[in-house]
Amino acid sequence: MFSNCVVVSYLLFALIGSVYSLEASVGVSGTSLFQSFGDIVPRQDAQVYRNLDFETIYEHEIADGNIVASSGAVAIDTGRFTGRSPKDKYFVDRAPSTDNIWWGSVNKKMSPETFTKLKGLVVNHFNKASKIYVFDGYAGSSPVSRQRVRFISEIPWQHHFVTNMFIRPTSPEELENFEPDFTIINAAAVSNPDWKEDGLNSEVFVGFDIENKLAIIGGTYYGGEMKKGIFSMMNYWLPLQGTMSMHCSANIGKAGDTALYFGLSGTGKTTLSTDPDRQLIGDDEHGWDDHGVFNFEGGCYAKTIDLSEATEPEIFRAIRRDALLENVVIDPETKVVDFHDTSKTENGRVSYPIYHIPNFKPDTMGAHPKTVFFLTCDAFGVLPPISKLSPEQAMYHFLSGYTAKVAGTELGVTEPTATFSACFGAAFMVLHPTKYADLLKQKLLQHDTQVYLVNTGWSGGAYGVGKRMSIKATRACINSVLDGSINSAELRTDGRFGFQVPLALPGVAAAALNPEDSWADKAAFHATADKLSEMFKANYKKFVQPGMTDYTAYGPK
Repeated sequence: MFSNCVVVSYLLFALIGSVYSLEASVGVSGTSLFQSFGDIVPRQDAQVYRNLDFETIYEHEIADGNIVASSGAVAIDTGRFTGRSPKDKYFVDRAPSTDNIWWGSVNKKMSPETFTKLKGLVVNHFNKASKIYVFDGYAGSSPVSRQRVRFISEIPWQHHFVTNMFIRPTSPEELENFEPDFTIINAAAVSNPDWKEDGLNSEVFVGFDIENKLAIIGGTYYGGEMKKGIFSMMNYWLPLQGTMSMHCSANIGKAGDTALYFGLSGTGKTTLSTDPDRQLIGDDEHGWDDHGVFNFEGGCYAKTIDLSEATEPEIFRAIRRDALLENVVIDPETKVVDFHDTSKTENGRVSYPIYHIPNFKPDTMGAHPKTVFFLTCDAFGVLPPISKLSPEQAMYHFLSGYTAKVAGTELGVTEPTATFSACFGAAFMVLHPTKYADLLKQKLLQHDTQVYLVNTGWSGGAYGVGKRMSIKATRACINSVLDGSINSAELRTDGRFGFQVPLALPGVAAAALNPEDSWADKAAFHATADKLSEMFKANYKKFVQPGMTDYTAYGPK
């Protein structure tokens, strides 16, 4: 028998649970499970599990046929989707949120009628489900800015995923009268057969109804849809309250100096913020309010491609019992994971509670940051490994958000492709990018925060010719800022991009600091650099509008 189980009748939705340790979660009796979404009426013999502890989740996962790797972590496959499906993400076109949302290719409209129909499919599915898993917790470690979130699913590993990734309640009192600010119902097995008639992209749907505090997922098993779904909602709520929401990682030094690392998937946010000499605040999603920086999450979600203990020891050692591996290749006999085998996907992942990193900051909050790093994976190989930005240049590059889509992070992406993603995370920005830029500028000026552009991409040539920057070299660049040694370095002004670049740094090859020197074909370098420069200019034109500060002069010449 599993613990924390109750047979739910049509008349009684009470949950029976126990109090677990801090590292686990809390279940309490006397709370109505479906008080925030009363349309679900489970069948009479349905088993409902709420906020299971990790040991019980493990038992459910094993009973469900999942594999345990040699490290002790459970390993699962997410099927067809090994990354998000951004073309299937929608927001209900409803007042008052319709006047706030940045409508377009990122945030697409769905009619209230279509959402209601899809919700009916989801509700009907859960009415027939034999098992239902519920996690109640928080997004945001700051008591001032946190949101109460609920996840309903029918798969043990999805319950594990959100238990890892969100902030777990620490006392039974927190759940006695828990009423979520937002609920996500994950009906991964449900698809929409009428998607063409509904004017949607496919049978898959990830729909948000802001006014009714509800999101529904269907047709995809990828766990990241739940994580990024709440991130999208935090990006809606917080800026409207004057708090900056950010797609970044964060850590803090012994002197209390906080650093932020903005960047898209694959640019090094998780790797670079996981530093043995600095406490980890969080690896992906944060807020910046009047009190400082705070993590949105209770766990980390790291890419595993080419992972090794030698290059990323903290992350490698975090893969143990209670961690959850996604879409990795495992030897059927030894159960050892081959992190170099990308035959399933290049977006293999592992989620784990943040306390799996030994030197995490327990409250996952920090002071106002002294340093901000913009991480970019330059597939063209023309940007230096580090450059210093003026406040105006910082705004230009924040709105530009240049990087590359790294293979596997989205469906259909099989090799790095140059892209511009406003705020280094346009896919998750629900408001217009200038809303976030205005807030960031205000914060940078108020706290005299310095900004650096860091290229974790290619050197010595474009993708296919040059080589990816080593983690060691990138860390040397980062450390030169954090220890202050970059302040004594001689700087040159880049003639094309205008930012300042050090001529020499300890642990970084001089040729890498001046990308032209690292290219064998100088003419090809200049042609490629000019091409990238023109791409920047063309992309930025959309931000030159009446009523908006024009930072064009602070971009490439």
